Amino acid sequence: MRQETIDQLYQAATAGDTFAMTWLGMIAFEGKYVQRNAYTGLQYLQQASSSGVLWARDMMLYVMRVSQTETAISEHALITSGSTAQLEEYAQRGNYWAATAIGFLYAQGYTTVQNISAASRYLEQAASAGCLLAQELMQTNVSQPNVSTMSNTPQPNYTPQEHHDYMRELQGLIGLSRVKEDVESLRNFVIVQKQREANGLKPASVSYHCVFSGSPGTGKTTVARIVAGIYKEMGILKKGHLVEVQRADLVGEYMGQTAPKTNAKIDEALDGVLFIDEAYSLADGSEHDQYGREAVDTILKRMEDDRDRLVVILAGYSEPIKRFIHSNPGLESRFNRYIHFDDYTADELLQIFAFNLEKAQYTITRDAYQAVYEVICNAVAQKDERFGNARYVRNLFERIIQRQANRVAKLHNPNREELGKIEKEDITN
Repeated sequence: MRQETIDQLYQAATAGDTFAMTWLGMIAFEGKYVQRNAYTGLQYLQQASSSGVLWARDMMLYVMRVSQTETAISEHALITSGSTAQLEEYAQRGNYWAATAIGFLYAQGYTTVQNISAASRYLEQAASAGCLLAQELMQTNVSQPNVSTMSNTPQPNYTPQEHHDYMRELQGLIGLSRVKEDVESLRNFVIVQKQREANGLKPASVSYHCVFSGSPGTGKTTVARIVAGIYKEMGILKKGHLVEVQRADLVGEYMGQTAPKTNAKIDEALDGVLFIDEAYSLADGSEHDQYGREAVDTILKRMEDDRDRLVVILAGYSEPIKRFIHSNPGLESRFNRYIHFDDYTADELLQIFAFNLEKAQYTITRDAYQAVYEVICNAVAQKDERFGNARYVRNLFERIIQRQANRVAKLHNPNREELGKIEKEDITN
């Protein structure tokens, strides 16, 4: 693969084309045409999958079922009919990276039914639109089933530029599309105000404090850490660390304990973010409610006194957190930026389960994987407001590996594969 082809692919992926992103993730993970970087490849595939590219999702799920040492994902990943249909749809809309992808899949005939005429048609479409990758693929004899061997010439040692990019980290999270848009909008607003100030224009007033609303297990704490990192990156906060607290961390049991306790946590959070989960518990209406009000008053005072060193993020269920904010004029005047976290879909929860598999170095059989999906779908269909989302998946995973351990313990001298494989009988609700 020529350097100019890789450059074009990287530029398209960086500009947000999720099909180009999938291509870049695949070749980086496989290391066939560039120097292999499995981590970077997975990051791109995860981001594309989270953005709705089914082809990327299929390859990600294959990686999670096997091992990251397996590099031939383009040859072995099961590409679903939904993925090919999506690629064809976007190819017809004029996306030449999608056209190149479906042409590539049809030509190689490994993971889809081989269709040389369709492969030629899609590759010609993309090549004529200026896609250098499609042009390279067209130079190969597409009557051969394996287009991936398009060149035996030495490949450049090319790795996409790597540095810690908090927005990319955010975009790489599963789901959370609305959250990603809101955080990016906040970041853009802050950037523009700084640019206005640098050019002698009066910047608009910016409140960095936020309210995160949504159900448990939807990623609020994770996103709060990323937002703290973004604030540090932009020079708003010196350290950008996160201090997570709940009522018990702020409110004392006896008179005179609350203010010192709250101040101590705020001191710990200075130059970073104080993240208060279930913040409405500070006004729960109980006999200790006066202590909760004292904690709130202390926080409000410190937000003013340390306004250049402290950012506060309140989190909790949507309606209770709104009532809590609106019940106190001091809170209402300081918190006007709300970011809502939607529940995960069943497909997104399955992706989270797959990442738990990979992180813990487990593999799973196909019928077991299907059984997990059915369990998740059933849980989502019957969920109530207390449904744990990602926490539910983590608990499900822990129950499954406990059952797997009970089964494997009965084997005589189990080998490496048996120690790491989850089978259908291990699946539990």
